Amino acid sequence: MENAVIAEQLKLLSVLLDIHGGNPFSIKSFGAAAFAIDKLAYPLSQIPREKLLTIRGIGKTVAKSVEELLDTGRLQLLEDQLEKTPSGILEMMKIKGLGPKKINVIWKEMGIESLGELLYACQENRLVTFKGFGEKTQRALIESIEFFLHHQGQLLYAEADAVFADIERYLHHLFGADAVASTGAFRRQALTIEELEFVVAQPIEVIKPKLITAHPPELIEETPQSLLYALKNGLRLRIYSSELPLAQALFRTTGSPSFLEYFDGLPTIDQQKLLSARTEKDLFEAKGLPWIEPFLRESGDIIQRSLQAPLGPVIQTGSIKGLIHSHSTWSDGSNSILEMAKACIEKGWDYMVMSDHSATAIYANGLNAERVAAQHQEIDLLNRQLAPFKIFKSIESDILGDGSLDYSEPILASFDLVIASIHSQFGMSEEKATARLIKAIENPYTRILGHPTGRLLLSRKGYPIDHQKIIDACAAHQVVIELNAHPRRLDIDWRWIDKALQKGVLISINPDAHATKGLEDVRYGVLAAQKAGLTADKNLSSFSLPAFEQWLSGKKTN
Repeated sequence: MENAVIAEQLKLLSVLLDIHGGNPFSIKSFGAAAFAIDKLAYPLSQIPREKLLTIRGIGKTVAKSVEELLDTGRLQLLEDQLEKTPSGILEMMKIKGLGPKKINVIWKEMGIESLGELLYACQENRLVTFKGFGEKTQRALIESIEFFLHHQGQLLYAEADAVFADIERYLHHLFGADAVASTGAFRRQALTIEELEFVVAQPIEVIKPKLITAHPPELIEETPQSLLYALKNGLRLRIYSSELPLAQALFRTTGSPSFLEYFDGLPTIDQQKLLSARTEKDLFEAKGLPWIEPFLRESGDIIQRSLQAPLGPVIQTGSIKGLIHSHSTWSDGSNSILEMAKACIEKGWDYMVMSDHSATAIYANGLNAERVAAQHQEIDLLNRQLAPFKIFKSIESDILGDGSLDYSEPILASFDLVIASIHSQFGMSEEKATARLIKAIENPYTRILGHPTGRLLLSRKGYPIDHQKIIDACAAHQVVIELNAHPRRLDIDWRWIDKALQKGVLISINPDAHATKGLEDVRYGVLAAQKAGLTADKNLSSFSLPAFEQWLSGKKTN
């Protein structure tokens, strides 16, 4: 084993011991030895074992570890540390600005075990209450984590969206706007994106030379029909070659395999139109089908639905009338209630539901009973100032381990509505998680179930739940299910929305905004909801102010 590998193993051990709060002497010893070994001019494997102790920085314990590495190629002490360290903590060690002490605080005190969770906490301004994590550190961590995640081969839709326009503009410049069309997962509005895909109406031999610039992207795959590039920012770009018109190639590269299989299996009504189609609408008409939007082309089920009944007009961003689920500086938000309200008014919205974190959420400066009362006084004052705009009194109440909410009944009764969410104890079986959620749903004060699975896309799997049982419980107790519009959540997953609608359960697209800029996340919730064919009349945050107040006045069935 080479010295560099030995040094790397000892350094990793030193860091892990530090993260776990190990013996300071051991931490220092392994770290110093790693540094010394890495600087040696001769290989350790070629010297007598007894001479290890003569090397400065190597004591008896370290010498035994070096011998173990040389003899077996492994180090049991290191493996023991790795076994009890979540993989997300190991990833944190790769982030600039995160040393062992900070990682220890993040893991042990904040309860964060993945980079995605950490990024989400930074974006929600949660780190600043912990020693050693000021605003400057928090901003630097966001930059470092985003840089790291951008190089992992998969992006959130919102992250791909941020660079899409520049890439599209560049391709338009090279080939002409009429010869370029977006396709693939991005066109289907997938929640996560592995690569941006475009169809270009040029042969490969024309496309390829034009993409060679002063800083050419790396070509990583070439077929007779496509080119796949790795861009400098870590994103992958696939270019499909096609001849004009683009319709056939665009259709074939947009739909999922199951959608295309079902489409191809249908009888053709007009063979000539199918072969000479100049638009995608021609292709649908050739099969006797109504137009199906790209974002709906995930499976053959949507074709069946379109044949049974017309597909209604899906929800649009302009359909949103109010902000439901928002946070302020009273808990872990970055803006005051007034600032959040004014941002809503600027967007033309009619109301806002202020739902800061509840008492149990110590990590998010949750509100105790006294602070709840004080916040309600402020909301009363603001409602007089901002009328006819209205702020509703709410709370995002933590669902405790047994499914109860973390306030007494009199305090819960003081809110206009309660959003119930799980924020802790994620390591549950499906049975436990489902029972926990159902008990919260049955609470007479719960009106909205927040982010039902607790997932963070590309970072943390949601806890397993029986979606159908949750939907049935919400239907029985008149509880709305949130589609949390934060790009890292998008929870409830769009695939379950139709099941909820069939049971008469409303969806509510909520940005979970922790700052005024968070209001823009509504767009990503709408894009996800469109994939389920959600219509505005089935979305609570699309209700007008009078309709929302009428919904509030309705009694829950208990």
